[in-house]
Amino acid sequence: MAMAALLGLVVVVRANGVALEVDTEWMGEIIEHRSPIWEIPSLFMNALGGGLFGVLVVPLVITLMIVLIKRPWAAGYYLVATVLSAGFVQLLKQVFGRARPEDMLVMSDFGSFPSGHVANAATMAVCLAIIFPRLWVALAGAAYTIVMLLSRTYLGAHWLTDTIGGLLLGAGVAIVLWAPVAAKLDGERELAARRRLERQRQKEARP
Repeated sequence: MAMAALLGLVVVVRANGVALEVDTEWMGEIIEHRSPIWEIPSLFMNALGGGLFGVLVVPLVITLMIVLIKRPWAAGYYLVATVLSAGFVQLLKQVFGRARPEDMLVMSDFGSFPSGHVANAATMAVCLAIIFPRLWVALAGAAYTIVMLLSRTYLGAHWLTDTIGGLLLGAGVAIVLWAPVAAKLDGERELAARRRLERQRQKEARP
């Protein structure tokens, strides 16, 4: 969160209410290359990562799935990280009150910095990579977050620095919360591995 807040401070103070050059140049490139081919997937990501579905339904479904595989600490870690990330997003939006770009293709709430969609994506990606330490999980999470970042700027809902701030915030919350529960998560993961091994042995022992 500290890195995201620092970026927000730089954006607001240095730009003095005006978009940074990197933001305007990026947005100019986006607008110049807009096409229905990219608009449809961007609108899909908009619905997937925001609103009640992205903020409430998706986190609850993932939490329930983690509970069902008997990983209560992991489920709690993911849920708390998601809630705190969303809370910090709203806090920073109120603190900085940055105006959104004018060329928006979707309706959005108050405050451009940081991007809530990207923060949600980054929190989910980092949490799941920690809970399930597999290369494909990390790569899938990174890809999802990058696509979400690109879609938010494509739709004109955020400046580029808004999405970077959301990325830093979401990943930061997940990492900071991981530290005090790392041992619990490791213990759960080892126990789950032993259970799988035991089930496999029982299956092989059957006549």
